[in-house]
Amino acid sequence: MKETLKYLTGIAGPSGYGSKTTAHQISLDSLSPSIPPSLLTAIVTGATSGIGAETARVLAKRGVRVVIAAKDLAKAEKVKENIKKENKKAEIIILEIDLSSFASIHRFCDHFLSLGLPLHILINNAGKYSQKLEFSEDKIELTFATNYLGHFLLTEMLIEKMVKTASETGIQGRIVNVSSVIHNWVNPKTFCFTNLLTPKNYNGTQAYAQSKLANILHAKELSRQLKARKANVTINAVHPGIVKTGIIRDYRGFITDSLYFVASKLLKSTSQGAATTCYVALSPQIGGVSGKYFADCNETHCSAMANDVTLAWKLLNQSRALVNKRLLPLPLGTKT
Repeated sequence: MKETLKYLTGIAGPSGYGSKTTAHQISLDSLSPSIPPSLLTAIVTGATSGIGAETARVLAKRGVRVVIAAKDLAKAEKVKENIKKENKKAEIIILEIDLSSFASIHRFCDHFLSLGLPLHILINNAGKYSQKLEFSEDKIELTFATNYLGHFLLTEMLIEKMVKTASETGIQGRIVNVSSVIHNWVNPKTFCFTNLLTPKNYNGTQAYAQSKLANILHAKELSRQLKARKANVTINAVHPGIVKTGIIRDYRGFITDSLYFVASKLLKSTSQGAATTCYVALSPQIGGVSGKYFADCNETHCSAMANDVTLAWKLLNQSRALVNKRLLPLPLGTKT
């Protein structure tokens, strides 16, 4: 009850922020004379709509060079146009990627690395929910392929660039995995790597929850390995909250006005939804903090499964083995 009250009222947590904090507010508070935003380069996946687009907008408005990694290039161009209307000097680069395709991710990384740009921030934001069982071109269940494996591979292929950038510039690199509180819903009996790739019995909500649990486990184990290397790069996972969309309005005719009112108060605006991502990506308050889970711009608890060190190690190694096998002779993986 106490946590629900804090959420509804927007009472600030230890960080000084809460559920009502906006991404714009975070960006203003995170300005640092020692690290001008114009020095930073960020990649944001899923930035063609929702909190991804808002994250890209806020970062660009502050002067960060933003690379929009997008499957729909037309939508990405629209986002770029809107950002440019607010800040004509904003530097926005659009590169094509399909996160469900290993080959597409490989092409994206080759293209980005050929530009010779630094990389300070990687925001693994894109998300996929599929009610029906579908498979990627690599014959992997589509939700898991997109939400987890795609971002895992993207991170693997760019991590050395981030480590090098941090070493050369002295600016800490930050990776943000956008997860969800729904990771708590995972049934331990079904969280098996082979079953995640090709499920025998498919449930869309469970598939989504499993992919979001995997995002947290990825952050936990990669954080451990980066610390072992003494690399100046952090990785954390965030729950953005449930963001307002047109869906709840579509159902208004089927529920009472009072229920609609209550439900609407539980939802965040897009800017509030992007706040935690921006906090973890930009705030000097959490310099050096890694392998943690955040919600409402504060570190918080995740499930017992998400904290399982052995499970995290196993998932990351199984993922590496899979992508290395599929993409040979491309060498992947961080040093441990």
